[in-house]
Amino acid sequence: MTRRYWNINLEQMMGAGVHFGHGTRKWNPKMRPYISAKRKGIHITNLTRTARFLSEACDLVFEAASRGKQFLIVGTKNKAADSVAWAAIRARCHYVNKKWLGGMLTNWSTTETRLHKFRDLRMEQKTGRLSRLPKKDAAVFKRQLSRLQTYLGGIKYMTGLPDIVIIVDQHEEYTALRECIALGIPTICLIDTNCDPNLADISIPANDDAISSIRLILNKLVFAICEGHFSYIRNP
Repeated sequence: MTRRYWNINLEQMMGAGVHFGHGTRKWNPKMRPYISAKRKGIHITNLTRTARFLSEACDLVFEAASRGKQFLIVGTKNKAADSVAWAAIRARCHYVNKKWLGGMLTNWSTTETRLHKFRDLRMEQKTGRLSRLPKKDAAVFKRQLSRLQTYLGGIKYMTGLPDIVIIVDQHEEYTALRECIALGIPTICLIDTNCDPNLADISIPANDDAISSIRLILNKLVFAICEGHFSYIRNP
């Protein structure tokens, strides 16, 4: 895999608070190689290593996007949800930012059935059929549609399993990560100092609680994906 330059700036990462980890009492000893110091009871992440793994992740997603591969971005906690949706829409990726439904990938046939139901309800809404139903029936359909939009809206165009999954916060999205591991789907995971760096294919040590940190990491990955898409369009 060819290495490229992604303009990953250490000062920019410091400004976004990427280096701030969890408290020293709340950490995973496996993260020791990625921690450079302790400051006021908080572990400080080694940004040189963050830059290295972020660069590797950018290389990976660029190569995958340039071959037309599909991505899924997962981040359901409040601080990550908006950034995940924005990043996915910008990079034309699928996303889950509200709640990970158990078996979403490992029980794909059930997920497909839900997606078909979701598409049917959306079509009925667009054609005006819901407005012609009795109020009680229309209310039931609208509740179903609203629930499906909340949980499946980000994957409504997904027709099969993703080729690469990007995960924000290993602890929060552990079920999603385990499903990817079970299916052999490559993962890129943003990990804080309380995580296990050995679970994902590429683990990026970074602050997973600060919105600015999450956005910076996703921005770099999204830029690489978009560049890969352009390459795919030019040389399909």
